[in-house]
Amino acid sequence: MSSRAGDRGVRGTPGRIWRSLDLAAGGLAADLGLYALSALFAWSTAAGSTLASHRAWGAVAVWGYAAATLAVLIQLLLRRRAHDHSTCRAGGSKRAQDTHECQATPTILTGAVRDRTARGSGEVARAWVTVGAWVAVTLVPLVAQAVARAGGMSGRAQEEVLVVEESARRLLDTGTPYLGREGIAALPEPLLGYTPYQPGMAVFGLPRAVFGDSWWTDARIWFALVTVLVVALAARLLRDGSTTRDALLVRAVQAATVLPLCALTLATGGDDLPVLALCLLAFALAARDRFGWAGVAIGAAAAMKLLAWPVALVLGAYALVRRSGGRYAVGAAGLPLLTLAPALLVDPAAFVENVIRFPTGHGLVTSPAASPLLGYLIAQHVPGGRLVALALLALAGLAVGLWLLRRPPRDAGAAALITATGLLAAIILLPATRFGYLLYPAALALWSLPLRPPPPVDHELMARFGGVSRAQTHDHPNVG
Repeated sequence: MSSRAGDRGVRGTPGRIWRSLDLAAGGLAADLGLYALSALFAWSTAAGSTLASHRAWGAVAVWGYAAATLAVLIQLLLRRRAHDHSTCRAGGSKRAQDTHECQATPTILTGAVRDRTARGSGEVARAWVTVGAWVAVTLVPLVAQAVARAGGMSGRAQEEVLVVEESARRLLDTGTPYLGREGIAALPEPLLGYTPYQPGMAVFGLPRAVFGDSWWTDARIWFALVTVLVVALAARLLRDGSTTRDALLVRAVQAATVLPLCALTLATGGDDLPVLALCLLAFALAARDRFGWAGVAIGAAAAMKLLAWPVALVLGAYALVRRSGGRYAVGAAGLPLLTLAPALLVDPAAFVENVIRFPTGHGLVTSPAASPLLGYLIAQHVPGGRLVALALLALAGLAVGLWLLRRPPRDAGAAALITATGLLAAIILLPATRFGYLLYPAALALWSLPLRPPPPVDHELMARFGGVSRAQTHDHPNVG
């Protein structure tokens, strides 16, 4: 096969096609589609959702997504104008050259620097639009609902918010966030008596338990604060001065913040977002070979929710590849065990009832997680369907385990992609699941790109063009 044909083959791979679509117009084309479709989703949610908190979110978020769409359109127009100007400067118009209106670019080095500067400023603008969109579609509707709830309006928070806050009160009163089976049975709404989380999740309910009912003590406020700080830290860790890396990071941050799957979840419920953010931070720390701190981050996530445990296992496999398993395990295993110990000492039966029996369908009431994904449909409509779904789930887990043994991850990006694949399979096959859980594999898949190490630099080519910097060589399409 000729090299030209080989190049065509590489360009035609799904990964290359995705990257071409993702980077079209400097990433702005995909941004436009993201915000426009999100505005449509928010409008349909405001008009047709059966949940009051979801309708309230959509009524506010639709304007935020619309503003972000308009901002991207303006960026596209400015980009087009700048592109036309640079074409003129490069001698694209014969008439302009004859009238000395344009000047040809003197060297490829000058072109590389100018192109990198323009793209760098473009990524900064995209990042600021993302920040503004997050404030408009997540923080503003979240605070509005927290204020309405504090004022006595019902239906402005999903059940998980109430459960987390009640578990914090119980932790202060009894030393465990869990209520026993008899206590749950005595409640008028037994469902709200169950706490299917790890003990660490109760921390987010402590402000309301200590300071009383106020908008700022709403657990979602603290979910949001931790999420934004941790995601910002993860992104900062991965920045390396490359505009290519910055473009990947903007898309990754969007996946964890402004996607409706994340924005709606955080504004109305939100307990999954700090867990996801800590998982992303753990991968970012591992990508920088800080496995001790990576263990602390994923250990904190695992101390809040069981869904982080398979993430911890895959990241642990990568830590072993990097010969850092011991440092990683101290935090990854130590923090969940440390937070579990008091609950197990106070009332182990209550822990089993809440964290094991209820999620597996053996509680006094069934879990409200009933999105019509494959596992749920099998459990509901196939004889012995729950066992069939669990068997398929076990097979999927075995497949991921074999994948790790045969092809262990060689970088943090590969580990994140394996995790995303495994979580996607698990969420689809669980007998009781929610569409909202899909935010985990979606975010991890997009974060796998900036987590990968940069490609090697052609130092001979760098020297040929007079010492172009690493970032300039990597970013310019004609160099490196």
